Amino acid sequence: MAPRGVRLDHDQRRDWLRLIRTENVGPRSFRNLINRYGGAAAALDALPGLARRGGGLIPPRVPSPTEAEAEMQALERLGGQFLALGEPDYPALLREIDDAPPLIAVLGRIDLLNHPCVGIVGSRNASGAGRTMTARLARGLGEAGWVVVSGLARGIDAVAHEASLGTGTIAVLAGGLDRPYPRENEPLMRAIAEQGVVLSEMPMGWEPRARDFPRRNRLVSGLSRGVVVVEAADRSGSLITARLAGEQGREVFAVPGSPLDPRASGTNALIRQGATLVTSASEVLEGLSLLHEAPRTLDAEEGSDAGFDIPDPSDDARGRLLQLLGPTPLPVDDLIAMSGLSAGAVQILLLELELAGRLERHGGGRVSLL
Repeated sequence: MAPRGVRLDHDQRRDWLRLIRTENVGPRSFRNLINRYGGAAAALDALPGLARRGGGLIPPRVPSPTEAEAEMQALERLGGQFLALGEPDYPALLREIDDAPPLIAVLGRIDLLNHPCVGIVGSRNASGAGRTMTARLARGLGEAGWVVVSGLARGIDAVAHEASLGTGTIAVLAGGLDRPYPRENEPLMRAIAEQGVVLSEMPMGWEPRARDFPRRNRLVSGLSRGVVVVEAADRSGSLITARLAGEQGREVFAVPGSPLDPRASGTNALIRQGATLVTSASEVLEGLSLLHEAPRTLDAEEGSDAGFDIPDPSDDARGRLLQLLGPTPLPVDDLIAMSGLSAGAVQILLLELELAGRLERHGGGRVSLL
């Protein structure tokens, strides 16, 4: 891409969609590919060779141009559009996280994506008190100019969206934009699409699976300067959102609850672990006002030639890195230090392994062999 703020043309957007929908290509490997090869078209051409050098027996499956065009047209018929990482409408705060989606499909008022946002999440099986507190928080934050972000789930999520419809809300889906979950919230999703924003990184037609919800949760926290957990049982998905928010440098707030109610056990634990205790929107606003922005951007640069001066690593370098890797996740920085290879060479070798389906990426910049 040209400098940040310039929009992709139609062909570039189609190629970006093909690349991110390619087997074994995730947000981090996508960014590495774009920045190394100068664009999605060149990266697509390089995929078979990279996968072969990484030990893949067959190249990863790449959607055809026709398949990508069909998805773009399906989104357009729904009234939505794709926003690419680095384009002016792409959420600036989301761009900071190291696994920011290269493309997001959006419906509704895209201007809200760059308003100050706060996430509100909690139990699907919410109590009456939890629902009342959520509505008060969402209305108060909305009246103060904050956009409320949540995941369109039953319970706390739905109440947060409903209470902030008039002031601005963003619903993040775990499936495609044409596959809202749960189905009972489809009318709410339509209302949000008219007054707020609905977004997803998943393909059109994608039915959400269990492992897609944590992936969605990172976007809820990634869009938000802080996340409020209203009710959460032990091992709740809301606690995953809180953990991801902490890893992303966001503020975590929790509403205390009765120790006799299992729906409050997770939120009470968060407070013991250092989350800010809140009982009103004003307390959330006070906590958010203490944050100091230090934005960092991790864009994929279409048209960049930054990676071309790094030669393909030798077989010896490849062997050294493989010897260090194993099933236990290891920080990439440690791999660089122990291998004696340059950071660029290590990233290329990890990219080869990932495209071959042999590498798994973990939180905190760690990787392991599959």
